[in-house]
Amino acid sequence: MRKQTMDRDWIATARTLSEALPYLQRYAGAVVVVKFGGNAMGDEAAMAEFARDIVLMRQVGVNPVVVHGGGPMINDLLARLGIRSEFVRGKRVTDKATVEVVEMVLTGLVNKRIVQAIMDEGGRAVGLSGKDDDLMVCEADNPELGFVGRPVEMNVQVLRDLFAAGIIPVVAPVATGMNANETFNVNGDTAAGALAAALKADRLLLLTDVSGVKNKDGEVVTQLSPEEVRAMIADGTISGGMIPKVETALAAVEDGVRAAVILDGRQPNACLLELFTDHGAGSIIRSTEPRVKPRRK
Repeated sequence: MRKQTMDRDWIATARTLSEALPYLQRYAGAVVVVKFGGNAMGDEAAMAEFARDIVLMRQVGVNPVVVHGGGPMINDLLARLGIRSEFVRGKRVTDKATVEVVEMVLTGLVNKRIVQAIMDEGGRAVGLSGKDDDLMVCEADNPELGFVGRPVEMNVQVLRDLFAAGIIPVVAPVATGMNANETFNVNGDTAAGALAAALKADRLLLLTDVSGVKNKDGEVVTQLSPEEVRAMIADGTISGGMIPKVETALAAVEDGVRAAVILDGRQPNACLLELFTDHGAGSIIRSTEPRVKPRRK
């Protein structure tokens, strides 16, 4: 027998669902590329929560694409195999032995773990890499770094076919090259940005271990234009590891993605907060765009 009394939590849940309606309508049929990485990948509870959010997105009509990294897992296997890494200006040199380990870890262990997590939450997912159906073709980004790739050709029809079948693509950032038998390791953010641009995605969500882009006072800036981002890079407000992330976001927006968001993947339900609430999450970078209603006042 159903309880006839309603506590405040259930009432709040119903109200939240009702308030989400304009956003559910707004994103129905939209493509959203999500870069998943950071500490959440190594935490089973966080992985399950992320997978549940992705399944919910698909359930309400969004077409999510998950792109993942796996740096800590790669480092662990390299150490166990006794393969030493060399660095050039802080970036890992990826020789033939290293890229083989990268491919094993990303397309095997990490990719299938995410696929399984989505399946466990009732979704349908398929794992693939940039090599499958020539999804991502690269050339060497810097000869000094070896097999580190920069996407030069994208073939995203396979992702559209998966959307049509109701399947969530989970993409490992390993790509083929212009020459036979070439394999390239691609930075996860770079791969996600390239896929988002090729799909003309509505949103690119870059999940990180920080709360967003901060100003000189250390406060998160919730909305940024491309011009503001460039100014913050020029004056040193944006520095260090945040620079490549905002550059990826800028490139995606300039290549046709409606908006890119840098947000804290450690925050519970971060993707849902960004897409389906008035609150939003993290720092959104976009050109002028009409919204469903005012946001982030």
